[in-house]
Amino acid sequence: MSTSQTTNGHTARPQTSTAGQPAAGFEPPRPGGWFLRRAGAYVALTKPRVIELLLVTTVPTMILAADGLPSFWLILATLVGGAGAAGSANAFNMWWDRDIDQVMNRTKKRPLATGEITPRAGLVFASILGLLSLAWFALVINWAAMWLTLAAIAIYVVGYTMILKRRTPQNIVWGGIAGCMPVFIGWASVTGGLSWAALALFGIIFFWTPPHYWPLSIKFKKDYAAAQVPMLPVVSDDRRVAAEMVGYTLAMIACSLLLTPLAGMSWVYTVVAAGLGAWFLWSTIAMLRRAQGRARGKLGAMKVFHGSITYLSLLFLAVAVDVFLPL
Repeated sequence: MSTSQTTNGHTARPQTSTAGQPAAGFEPPRPGGWFLRRAGAYVALTKPRVIELLLVTTVPTMILAADGLPSFWLILATLVGGAGAAGSANAFNMWWDRDIDQVMNRTKKRPLATGEITPRAGLVFASILGLLSLAWFALVINWAAMWLTLAAIAIYVVGYTMILKRRTPQNIVWGGIAGCMPVFIGWASVTGGLSWAALALFGIIFFWTPPHYWPLSIKFKKDYAAAQVPMLPVVSDDRRVAAEMVGYTLAMIACSLLLTPLAGMSWVYTVVAAGLGAWFLWSTIAMLRRAQGRARGKLGAMKVFHGSITYLSLLFLAVAVDVFLPL
């Protein structure tokens, strides 16, 4: 026995050798171990990997809005505020969804699902983080960015998590608006307002979201079904899901090309956007063809999911680089 156990209501001591020394294999708890585990649990509430993807779109947007490199302080301040706001929204999401997270294999180890963090503590953490991020934007950046940040949190927490997620197969489409808000926030941080170019960037992410998220939903279809969450892959067959992914991808490509006249992008960005769009479109068409062929187990959904991340990252990298090209 390497750790203490509770037996019939009594706590047993760790086993020791006859000489009074700890038994072989017993490791005493490390100093600070509890604190590090608890800190890690709170970090997990913020879904750091999701935040990372959101911030990938923010910096290129700021560079485009400034037509050059904004001040390091402004970039850092916007990223700090944006990470806090996204972390708050994600923590609210886990607090509300803790019941279905316990049912789904993909999420059953989340700290609110396991009880490592109590619902009350999770709600307090999410609230404080959200209030701090809003105050940060209002005091350090500008009010436009603050109001857009508040809208992003409200859309994700109330619109998607509380209203849409458990009621409609189109939940991720409209709830995905929250994931588009970082480009608005980044643009407003630089300019104090919005523009048609910012709307095109918004459109890219809006139409990208379904073909990005639905492949993941296909992989975890049984999880969503067990939790009674009507994701489109749960209530429709793979052919319809793949067909809609193709349609959203075409709209996404149109927005990416529309950015050229709206933001004065060069031919370099246009070629890159067209090439990346054609590549990702082909991956969704190939998935549709596999779905039509009824090749069970060979749909390749996760390949499309990972490809969507590559597409968005490279496209926004092209946005940033294009600003500095002498063309």
